[in-house]
Amino acid sequence: MSLSGLYWLPSDPDWPAKVKAVERDKPVAWDSLVALANAKLDFIRTERLDTCLRGAFGTEPPKGLATKPVRLALLASSTVAHLQPALRVAALRRGIHLTIYEADYGQYLQELLDADSGLHKFKPNTVLFALDARHLTSGADVAADAPQADAIFNETVDKLASCWRIARESFRCPVLQQTVLPVLPPVMGSNEHRTPGSPQALVARLNAALRGLAEQEGVSLLAIDEHVRADGTRSWHDPVLWHRAKQEISPAAAPLYGDLVARLLAAQQGLSAKCLVLDLDNTIWGGVIGDDGLEGIELGQGSAVGEAFIAFQDYARQLMRRGVILAVCSKNDEANALAPFEQHPEMLLKKTDIAMFVANWQDKASNIRAIARDLNIGLDSLVFADDNPFERNLVRQELPIVKVPELPEDAALYAECIADAGYFEGLAITDEDRDKTQLYRANRERDTLKAEATDITSYLRGLDMQLVWRRFDKVGMTRTVQLINKTNQFNLTTRRYTDEDVVALMNDRRGFGLQLRLIDRFGDNGIIAIVIGRMQDGGDLLIDTWLMSCRVLGRQVEEATLNLVAQEACRLGARRLIGEYIPTSKNSMVAKHYDRLGFAALDAGPDGRTSWVLDLAGFAAADIFITMVDGDAASRSEGAAQKVGA
Repeated sequence: MSLSGLYWLPSDPDWPAKVKAVERDKPVAWDSLVALANAKLDFIRTERLDTCLRGAFGTEPPKGLATKPVRLALLASSTVAHLQPALRVAALRRGIHLTIYEADYGQYLQELLDADSGLHKFKPNTVLFALDARHLTSGADVAADAPQADAIFNETVDKLASCWRIARESFRCPVLQQTVLPVLPPVMGSNEHRTPGSPQALVARLNAALRGLAEQEGVSLLAIDEHVRADGTRSWHDPVLWHRAKQEISPAAAPLYGDLVARLLAAQQGLSAKCLVLDLDNTIWGGVIGDDGLEGIELGQGSAVGEAFIAFQDYARQLMRRGVILAVCSKNDEANALAPFEQHPEMLLKKTDIAMFVANWQDKASNIRAIARDLNIGLDSLVFADDNPFERNLVRQELPIVKVPELPEDAALYAECIADAGYFEGLAITDEDRDKTQLYRANRERDTLKAEATDITSYLRGLDMQLVWRRFDKVGMTRTVQLINKTNQFNLTTRRYTDEDVVALMNDRRGFGLQLRLIDRFGDNGIIAIVIGRMQDGGDLLIDTWLMSCRVLGRQVEEATLNLVAQEACRLGARRLIGEYIPTSKNSMVAKHYDRLGFAALDAGPDGRTSWVLDLAGFAAADIFITMVDGDAASRSEGAAQKVGA
């Protein structure tokens, strides 16, 4: 199965006619281009779509785009111009407008060091180091002994780390490092490790070391070495093209290369999928439960087919344990659908692993809408896995923003397909991610309590809520950056921040960054809100960022947060709070947020932007059923108590 063919995307026999129609459109619609990008594309079609994209938008993204435009610096030591169309189209596939700066051939280090270079004038917000194997192993010596090989290796690693630091210090943006393509021939064969100075041995050692070094330096990896192993070296690298054009990655592999990079760019913005929606019959077990019964379905050990379905269940469960929500959408009687989860001894997935279980005879598009609504996540956060081509095509037609992979016919390949598609690309895992299913189950219990309560006051009082707040710190930085870059609905300004931006805010005495965690009788909701405030000239405090998880709406968290923001603003000497609303395609739910909280309208722009003001002299804190806890003070008290005890 060729990865470079993007086999998980659907083939579209009408694609040539559709792209012709789009080419005739004036102006070209962004959404039409996105739809064209979400089909199986080879190098030629990718080039054609890129031409259409650049002709329509060039370096300027369309107005009102919900995603953050990416300015990517592609710092390479080989020829990479042929990869640019695939990068732009893969970003387009995720709704991202991408502009690329390619350093002059072999000049990446010079441009990094020269503050007047084109690279510095470009001002990238992401940097990708794509250094080829021959460049990185130029000092290799097959005759070197172990100490000499160590010296060559250490020098190469030090140069890489130095480049990362220069890029981060210069541009204060995420840095990506491409792992080294294992394309160099061995000089000894299977025991190449016994010649530590050989180029192939150095490549293997570099790729092993990059994992730890990147983690230490806060750099994310583009692990193409893993994909080369899976797809075959010749699918990625053509020695003839290397010698003729210094292309380390062949044009045939460009669509996949672009997709791998775009996954990381999307993950930086929190655009990776959040939920895997599973069909049941012939998807997580063989056969039809309503016809074949509990004893007749194929599932479990002793059967090649049954073991394949168990393997897919195991993969889904592993996704769940790293933070992916699992849901079920099946055309079935609910009792029949639940029977394997509750009674089949070989079933790996349990009902408690499923955050939302929908089994009825309605069309699947309607049920998927209900799943997204009840989980309070966007439809674009869903991946729908179904063995039935009819159901897949129906969902694609009715819900084009739902991701629907073309599952292979053999269940043994289901897990590989979902993994290869990269829908759930991640940059880091937090404790909140690991507890995601428990968080959503607890939310359902809260909804049950709300339905049983006679009034909203008794419901809120019965939750026994605590809002634990802390200023930004290194411990919570991963989750803070994750929330800032993936929250789209309850997000007043949708400004995105890097690790470096958050660290700078920690040291800013004229501003604050707050992370809020909500705890109630059903458990810990994790960090559910982020607020950033910045003092302005004249005594105003600008609420630069205010975002919240939608799952805690309606629990007075908004009012509690405003109480806290007002408190912190007064501490900094502010006289007024200024709130901004910057509209996107996803955040209309908070258009009247400041109005509801008692702010007065201050200004409105032609693009829908509004600003609001609250005079702190007349502000009275809202009465709430939430206990506010200063987490920083609690930690200091705990630390002091431990010292006394010692």
